[in-house]
Amino acid sequence: MTSDSPPANGPRHVAIIMDGNGRWAQARGRPRLFGHHAGARRVREIVEACPSNGVKYLTIFAFSTENWKRTQIEVAGLMSLFRRYILKEMQDFVKRNVRVRFIGDRVRLDEKLRGLMDEAEELTAHCTGTNLTIALNYGGRDEVARATHRLAQDVAAGKLDPNKVDEETLPKYLDTHVLPDPDLVIRTSGEARISNFLLWQSAYAEYEFIDTLWPDFSAEEFHTLVSGYGGRDRRFGAVTA
Repeated sequence: MTSDSPPANGPRHVAIIMDGNGRWAQARGRPRLFGHHAGARRVREIVEACPSNGVKYLTIFAFSTENWKRTQIEVAGLMSLFRRYILKEMQDFVKRNVRVRFIGDRVRLDEKLRGLMDEAEELTAHCTGTNLTIALNYGGRDEVARATHRLAQDVAAGKLDPNKVDEETLPKYLDTHVLPDPDLVIRTSGEARISNFLLWQSAYAEYEFIDTLWPDFSAEEFHTLVSGYGGRDRRFGAVTA
């Protein structure tokens, strides 16, 4: 069981690469989409576990810019799942005081899905509890490229002095400009790579690569990882005397 008290010095912002849905389903002789549906149900448990673990911000990687390379059947199934998930969970988000945001390039997404995303953001804008950010058609390199394009437009329009552009400038143009950088990034399924996720923002994040497939990832395991974060020595490039 998880503790009712948040761990001391725990992460304020946790980001999760939810990997392993397809393998989880295939191991059970089921189609990959069966695993994605199981993974979507797991999201609710982790969102609900955030307050007791002291996690104010949760960012989940739902669909990457590279995922369009999957079969047409799987992509179509995922888009349908996203629409159904938002419709099903929207009122519950409000009830649980969860604020929802989406990051990523929305242009390629269908109109109905974009409308649901806008509605969910508007409906939960007043919520002050957990901040849930869903990365949908998101890629770190794509995000930086889009941010750089907007920055260049402001320079060309005379709104921004190019001589004053520094490492504090670009984050203001990123999709995550209203969010703090992640403190802890978790990837499930045993893969040890970041897959183009929050490249700029996670420069000083701690990482946990675990073997558990996402549909099996529990609130108890989440609590263990969050608790372990507090024992890490985070120096941000400095040396402890």
